Amino acid sequence: MKLKTILMGAAATLALAPAAFAERGSDGQVNVIYWQAPSTLNPYLSSGTKDVEASSLVLEPFAGFNETGVVIPRLVTEVPSLDNGGISEDLKTITWHITPGILWSDGTPLTAADAVFTYEYCTHPEGGCAQEARYEGIEMVEAVDDLTVKITYKEPRPNPFTAFTGATSPILQKAQFANCLGAAASSCTDQNFMPIGTGPFKVTEFKTNDVIQMEANPNYRDPAKPAFSNLTLKGGGDAAAAGRSVLETGEFDYAWNLQLAPDVLAGMEAAGKGKLVVGFGTLVERIEMNMTDPSPELAEGERSTAKHAHPFLSDIRVRTALSKAIDREILVEIGYGQAGRPTCNLVPAPAMFASDNTDCLTQDVEGAKALLDEAGWTDSDGDGIRDKDGKKLSVLYQTSTNAVRQDFQSIIKQWWNDIGVEVELKNIDGSVYFGGDAGSPDTFQKFYADVEMYANNFDGTDPEPYLAQYTCEKAPKPENQWQGENINRFCSEEYDALVVELGKTGDIEKRAELAKKMNDMLTKDSMVVVPLVDRGRVSAHSNTLGGVVLNTWDSELWNASDWYRMK
Repeated sequence: MKLKTILMGAAATLALAPAAFAERGSDGQVNVIYWQAPSTLNPYLSSGTKDVEASSLVLEPFAGFNETGVVIPRLVTEVPSLDNGGISEDLKTITWHITPGILWSDGTPLTAADAVFTYEYCTHPEGGCAQEARYEGIEMVEAVDDLTVKITYKEPRPNPFTAFTGATSPILQKAQFANCLGAAASSCTDQNFMPIGTGPFKVTEFKTNDVIQMEANPNYRDPAKPAFSNLTLKGGGDAAAAGRSVLETGEFDYAWNLQLAPDVLAGMEAAGKGKLVVGFGTLVERIEMNMTDPSPELAEGERSTAKHAHPFLSDIRVRTALSKAIDREILVEIGYGQAGRPTCNLVPAPAMFASDNTDCLTQDVEGAKALLDEAGWTDSDGDGIRDKDGKKLSVLYQTSTNAVRQDFQSIIKQWWNDIGVEVELKNIDGSVYFGGDAGSPDTFQKFYADVEMYANNFDGTDPEPYLAQYTCEKAPKPENQWQGENINRFCSEEYDALVVELGKTGDIEKRAELAKKMNDMLTKDSMVVVPLVDRGRVSAHSNTLGGVVLNTWDSELWNASDWYRMK
């Protein structure tokens, strides 16, 4: 089966039950809470889901993904395909036709020049684009005319739905961001906090790491939407408080990512004010191993860079031992219950792309100890902590502040103590950890720790751009404002070559084979990524909020324009 067959059917459109709005804004206020507070509304300057999803209310791509992972049009007349001529027979070009009459919220027209500029913005050599993998393999983006954008790839591109597709690759307004190219990107505070967009809402006030006030976009393309005149997105606090605010008190209408123990969630839902929505996609809680040295003894700009290899995690035997000591079944039991599954894969879905790698599912403490012995780490002084060449085997283990993650840290610390590893725990407020602030020492991109834990997923149902994040050039470093998706600084010429090969492979079975091989290189073969739990997405909405459809393949707020107040 060729991917061409899939591309021919990619133009399927979304069908939702009509909300029967009276008129735009007729349902008044809607309140959303993200307990990890957004720190920017420019998704090109942050890998944090909180920032990408908050910005999706304002900034839009040409196309998105619906709740089944199918590509759907947003700003274009149709999804390009081989049948409609939007994708060339040689698979080297894709042409997007912008829907006539679409306006930015300031009343000016959206044009092809905005898309060309967005490409230039993210690929600028002096910038630090957090979503650069979405533009992998592009040779040129050109404006054929005001409403036509043509993307040409260097090689045939069987999966062209990366650039300008999904919440991580929206269109920026050229007029607003023209002076924000390259190194100037992060200093454009007004633009990054108050972007002009085409989405259902426009920003009226942004308090970083706190609250965002929005109002209905007066120039939104559907005159009857959104149903709500105002939207407040509150950030901060914790998952428990967010859950209570919807399920128990009714203060908020939608709460994102309720990373709480199953019994806690069940107790909240029993209050009767709202309901939980759950869906599995590609969200994997994992531990990343730092392949570079984060020591504070190194100068700023030298820490966690390829100039210095990690003093002990560079040894695969140590990395593998840390993974073997973990009991993933217990992590699922204490953290997620029915909303979690133990996994050894970075790419757990769709099924055709998921490796049969199950080696990590059985805890092997004795095997972990044997590997550390083999690597020369022994307890020479009898204090219970292994040492080598006069240095203790000690790790700094960081993650974001969250009850489930702190539970994970505590039990994993005990397992690592049991094999002779000293562990220091650190937790950082999620707004800072995922914030992407180049001046902060505590971002997960900067990675000033030995190991760190978080969850991530990818847009759509094809893992190509997700796997492309781990190429050598995408490591965060001072030169790219500490942005970049290759968080652990893994670097392999073989892996980079596979990224290129996947980008030009059309046969779907071959694509799946390559994706599995790349997954295994990152996990089983090199153990630089240590998957823990395939997490179901758990959020909640009030009983009076209609139109909510949980989407694990795009932004959770993907259809906020269809939300309405149930009478």
